Amino acid sequence: MNTIVALATSVGRSAIGVLRLSGDDSLSILSKLTQSESDPDPGRAILRSIRDPRDRQLLDHALVTFFKAPHSFTGEDIVEISCHGSPIILRQLLDVILSLGARLAEPGEFTLRAMSNGKLNLSQAEAIRDLIDARTTGAARQAVRQIGGELSNRLAPLKDELLTLIVLLESSLEFAEDDLPELQATKVHEAIGLLRERLAGLAQTYDVGHWVADGIKATIAGRPNVGKSSLFNALVRFERAIVTEMPGTTRDSISEEINIKGIPVSLTDTAGIRQAKDHIETIGIERTHRAIADADLLLVVLDGTIELNEEDHLLLDQARTTRSVVVINKSDEPSFRNPNAANHPDVNPLVVSALTGSGLDKLRAAILAPFGSVDSEAVGLLVTNARHYDLLQRALEAVDSSSDLMAEKASEELVLVGLHDALRFIGEITGETTTEDILTQVFATFCIGK
Repeated sequence: MNTIVALATSVGRSAIGVLRLSGDDSLSILSKLTQSESDPDPGRAILRSIRDPRDRQLLDHALVTFFKAPHSFTGEDIVEISCHGSPIILRQLLDVILSLGARLAEPGEFTLRAMSNGKLNLSQAEAIRDLIDARTTGAARQAVRQIGGELSNRLAPLKDELLTLIVLLESSLEFAEDDLPELQATKVHEAIGLLRERLAGLAQTYDVGHWVADGIKATIAGRPNVGKSSLFNALVRFERAIVTEMPGTTRDSISEEINIKGIPVSLTDTAGIRQAKDHIETIGIERTHRAIADADLLLVVLDGTIELNEEDHLLLDQARTTRSVVVINKSDEPSFRNPNAANHPDVNPLVVSALTGSGLDKLRAAILAPFGSVDSEAVGLLVTNARHYDLLQRALEAVDSSSDLMAEKASEELVLVGLHDALRFIGEITGETTTEDILTQVFATFCIGK
């Protein structure tokens, strides 16, 4: 297979930049770069001078490491060159390597080669991408578990059970003149039911897993001067939004990401909702309504020192029809009196002070509460990938179809259709039955150096 090369570290200036080569010519290309008679020992980093073989111009002094096939990430010969992280040096070195016969790697091609050579399966490969993209410790831990094969290990016994059922039913078709005996048919039906329960249990972890991976979008809304920006700053723990006593200071939506128990929460501060005073404020309020519509969670902020007005009541009405948390702010003020929400019996407000921080821990917990038990630090393996969840759902539907047909005493041929489909869907998660088009789509989402 031809030799590929790519920058394995981030683009830009850094202390160290790493170029990675994989393929049969990796070692010979390194020899031309170092003009050395001896090859480096596998797995041992060694300092070498890197030169352009065309004019012997010194490019840099670098640590080079050789990983001999099959004991490498891709299963091929790999060379890693760790040089100074100057974009100029890295660009020069990359150009020289390309001139020596290597080609630039496609996105995810190193990982694709690792999968093709049996170093990992597709779900593990996707977990590598998820680890690189992880935004919290919770997401990173789930990715590490899947790289270690935990999801594959959970799926393996499900595939074995499906195969056992398929073999039993196909044997009945091949060798028996009559249908399955009643007792055996009952046992098969029960086995399909138990298989369905295990599949459903794994699929249900996506209810939490997709929040861990994708995060929660929370929008702070309220009328002007209720302390939305102060609350926003208190939650993100720095002065991100401008805060003044003048109503309408916030004219545009601003967002920051926070981490609550391993769940990434994208928090958006918005312009106060009221009758706009000018064209700019009108645009800001329109953006507020868009942010509310796009949010997974609405944080309605009320001012505890004044009576509720029409805008407050409209937001409270909206809070009753969506995931929401109602916050009564300014509990530190002497005039605080906890506004009456009697017209909104379904609303259970939290009392906080953005100024002193009182009640903020309860607020953080309340932000996660509408999404169920989403403490990623206190749960086991989660399905975090939408593709995996979709395939598990398809497998469930296929198993349900077979179960229903068994209950109706349908022929084994019809029952087998659903079981074969379920086996294929599970195989697509780990890459055993995945088409080339799907692989292309998956690896197109990877960075080039991985």
